[in-house]
Amino acid sequence: MRHQKPIIYKPTGMKTKLLFTITVLFFAAFVSAQNTISGKVLDQKGKPVPGANIYIDGTYDGATSSETGEFSFETTTTGNQFLIVSFLLYDTFKQEIDVTNYKDQTVKLRENVNALDAVVITAGTLESGDKARVSVLKPLDIVTTAGSAGNIIAALQTLPGTQTVGEDGRLFVRGGEASETQTFVDGLRVAQPYGASTNNLPTRSRFSPFLFSGIAFSTGGYSAEYGEALSSVLLLNTQDEPDQNKTDIALMTVGLGVGNTQKWKKSSFSINTNYINLAPYQAVIPQNVDWNNPYQSLGGEAVYRYHFTNGIFKLYAAFDSEKFDLNQKNINFAEPVRTDLNNNNFYLNASYKGDFGTGWQLTSGISYGYSKNKVKFDINDVDTNENAAQLKLKLRKNVSNYFKLSFGADYFITKFNENFNDNISIKVANGYDSNIAAFYTEGDVLFSKNLALKVGVRLSNNSLLDETNLAPRASVAYKISKHSQFSFAYGDFSQTPVVDYIKYSKYHQFESEKAQHYILNYQFTKPGQTFRAEAYYKDYSNLVQYNTRDIQYNSVFNNNGSGYAKGLDLFWRDSNLYKNLEYWISYSYIDSERQYKNFPNMATPNFVANHSLSIVTKYFITDWKSQIGFTNSYSSGRPYNDPNQTQFMNGKTKSYNSLSFNWAYLLTTQKILYFSVSNVLGSQNVFGYDYAKLPDANGVYNRQAVTPTADRFFFVGFFWTISQNKNENQLKNL
Repeated sequence: MRHQKPIIYKPTGMKTKLLFTITVLFFAAFVSAQNTISGKVLDQKGKPVPGANIYIDGTYDGATSSETGEFSFETTTTGNQFLIVSFLLYDTFKQEIDVTNYKDQTVKLRENVNALDAVVITAGTLESGDKARVSVLKPLDIVTTAGSAGNIIAALQTLPGTQTVGEDGRLFVRGGEASETQTFVDGLRVAQPYGASTNNLPTRSRFSPFLFSGIAFSTGGYSAEYGEALSSVLLLNTQDEPDQNKTDIALMTVGLGVGNTQKWKKSSFSINTNYINLAPYQAVIPQNVDWNNPYQSLGGEAVYRYHFTNGIFKLYAAFDSEKFDLNQKNINFAEPVRTDLNNNNFYLNASYKGDFGTGWQLTSGISYGYSKNKVKFDINDVDTNENAAQLKLKLRKNVSNYFKLSFGADYFITKFNENFNDNISIKVANGYDSNIAAFYTEGDVLFSKNLALKVGVRLSNNSLLDETNLAPRASVAYKISKHSQFSFAYGDFSQTPVVDYIKYSKYHQFESEKAQHYILNYQFTKPGQTFRAEAYYKDYSNLVQYNTRDIQYNSVFNNNGSGYAKGLDLFWRDSNLYKNLEYWISYSYIDSERQYKNFPNMATPNFVANHSLSIVTKYFITDWKSQIGFTNSYSSGRPYNDPNQTQFMNGKTKSYNSLSFNWAYLLTTQKILYFSVSNVLGSQNVFGYDYAKLPDANGVYNRQAVTPTADRFFFVGFFWTISQNKNENQLKNL
């Protein structure tokens, strides 16, 4: 029997090419194919969670869970990626997945804070960040708000309860001056939170958002843990743990920046440095200021973290060196007055937070701040040095899921020196040494998932003022439905008079300034929507008064001043109106008067506008790989005193309005081109008027308007992140 040979098919040359082409096309299609991620989001009881945000970390790929908790979306990423699932009142879920095989999976979210869908005391407090239970802002919002230019303070000024004081740049809250707000990093006070500045030249926060994960901004009624603030506290929390090793590079029209993060098994280190020089920018963009040497700064921040078995240690440091030289028109001088300023600042804090025993938590830390100013004002030399330190110890006991007790102590040390020399005949040295010891205790009581109470007291002793203050504080919240609740807060607050007064303490005996806060809050929250309404009343007493036009060593001081602030703050945020669109609207009404400083009678201070309105929008255009944003800020006219009129503080500026725009474009996943412009419409805003000290020959006091240093501010930057997973970028830092 004959065996036949197998038939072997040999393609011809043309057929070989066709087969090769089909194979290549099939392989290319396979490589570029999108992977489908799908599953269901449930709570611990197995009930669906609608409205949860599900996305691949570092990308725009994601979806929102349906009414049945189901989700599905496509992604071009490959390999192992981190899947993030977040939803209000639940712990954020994060898991490394294989995107190719992640289909029809179930994610269970755990209820946040005691695993109870419980009432949250919110009166007077606005929070953002990953750890906030109820956030009015998300972490990205602090730095992606149009017009903020990466300044934390500018972003916060879009929230209700704040005032836009463009010639100053600091945070003014509910009728309080900027000095009435204290800043804390990881629970430790920052004595010098703002950059260097001079008369009518706005400053900005010293801190970039690069290393911070959460912010709590208390507009009043804050915890007994904090003191020495009449109006509010700003709490900044550094990141506990970075995601990965990475390097960030920034090329900007105003300077350069570089950052690096290294992560090890139990520890990590992050550093961020930047150099700013406005000379090239101001050579192109006209300014309303005559600069001899435009603003320059060199600064940076670093944080080291070490994770113990039951706690975390953080070491945070920040430094910056700033200088500028300009000529300012002054109504009291024929020629512009020259101001040459050099500032060096350093801040360091070390903190530890950890658990021990049964339900105990220990928080301890120490901070140190140093600031040195050398100012040449006309022919006068003014040199200042400030050293400030704080020691802190706090213990917290979780007695049960329904009761938590905390108590602790603070010790503040401040040494300030000022040397004045007119280079003719006067040399004067002023300053003060202050030591403040404080003790506090506070209890959190959860009567039920609908009723909560926080009550505390703070006892402080000031060696410089030779006085002791006892400050009770309490707040209560009641949940009236699944999505809404009421809160009420009351508190007594005291603060050492500002350095402009207290530096003359060797000539005069001062007392602490005081305020009482009453706050009623209503809050409604549901997925994608937040509404807050807050009414408040503040009663000021013991405010400093003096009897001269300007503050000087021989002024007659007293603490007989008083005042009040009352108003209504409204906030609405929504992301359900239109896909990829988020917006919020803030409105504030305030009625505030004081008789302090050299005021002859009760009057509204010049930093208070009765009405303020901010509208912020952010729109994500997936096809363009872009995020665009608009911010419009409006405030009614602010009062000023016209000495040509008999009535004090009878003048009022025109309304303030500024529309800002920004655009972030992803060139690639890790490369971003960013553009922003403030005051797009070029509104001619006026902040107030400076009047001559003496009348002219006709008996008229002449004046000059206080205006912005430029009508608009343009910014262009290129930001590049180099990381292991190729998905990390700096969008959250812009």
